[in-house]
Amino acid sequence: MIAFGVKGFITSSLVKNRNQEKNQQNFQKIKCLIKGGEKMKIGLETESYHLQFITGRMDIFGFIRKTAELGLDGVMINIVPWPGLSGWGTLESFEPEYLERVRKEIQKYGFFAEIDTNGSDPEHLKNVIEAAHRIGADVIRTYTCLGEYDPERLKKAPGDIKKIVPLLEKYRIKLAVENHEEELTDEVIQIINEVNSPWVSAHCDVGNGMMAWEDPVEAVRKLAPYAFTTHFKDHIIIHDGEDYRVCGVPVGTGNIDTEECFKILVEKSTLTRINVEMCFPYAVNFKRELGAGGVFAVGEGAFKVEQPPYDLSVIKPLDYYYPPKELLEQMIEDQEKGTEQSVKYTLALRDKYCR
Repeated sequence: MIAFGVKGFITSSLVKNRNQEKNQQNFQKIKCLIKGGEKMKIGLETESYHLQFITGRMDIFGFIRKTAELGLDGVMINIVPWPGLSGWGTLESFEPEYLERVRKEIQKYGFFAEIDTNGSDPEHLKNVIEAAHRIGADVIRTYTCLGEYDPERLKKAPGDIKKIVPLLEKYRIKLAVENHEEELTDEVIQIINEVNSPWVSAHCDVGNGMMAWEDPVEAVRKLAPYAFTTHFKDHIIIHDGEDYRVCGVPVGTGNIDTEECFKILVEKSTLTRINVEMCFPYAVNFKRELGAGGVFAVGEGAFKVEQPPYDLSVIKPLDYYYPPKELLEQMIEDQEKGTEQSVKYTLALRDKYCR
């Protein structure tokens, strides 16, 4: 009798918990619905195929078609120039005729479009806003520090950004300030608050806080209420024989709790899109002093140390982004597989929480 009673109690509790979990998932699915009955859209950032771009195997038109083949809803176009290469990153130029071709290719698939740039120089941002308008992009990502932590750039950014707000308003384009690799979430929020415009808010990058010693889930929790757009990615920590590095991996294979991040973005933001940025192969140094973002050691959670994805005798992690010729074919293949894996994982999260 006692055993039966305990079993019955456990069974009823499990049923109750399952019902609660189901109700919560249904609630989250409702939150994914946006005006007009549409559901959360998933986009892809061009950085996910950076090796094909820098070797001339892919251009923006091929990327748009590839995004469609993957069953996605939009494109995030990175226009930060690569050293030694002409053009505006993945765009060949800002010439009106060329941008019109890009716009038509985007419209062909019914995609949304966003642009990724950097810096806070008003003249540069005005040029980017004009280009965004021409291709139909309605969100622009930027960040303030350019490769290293620069408190003077952070201090200057709000004044610079205020100068371009009228143009954002004219074209109905939003500017999203990113927690890139050097900026803490609190510093991004401070810029947003100082600009104090409905056209300027945050770009929530799921992984970049790690470079500033910030827990990624907590960073997402802070930025979600401000988010205009995202980079959905995954990281591990590795040691390359000299120091610890943050290393990109396909989404869902690293140590960031990406599912929890997705749930937070659904529950705590007004986002209608989540953009996959598959940063593999890529590894980078920490950009802030130990503990700057509240984490004081590697070893646990997102900062658990793993083996590098490639043997250290073959390639050093800091060389992943521009690999030697003899490894290029293998790493292009790995990047393509990693992007497909990341997209499949993210779409599964959408199916779980948004449908």
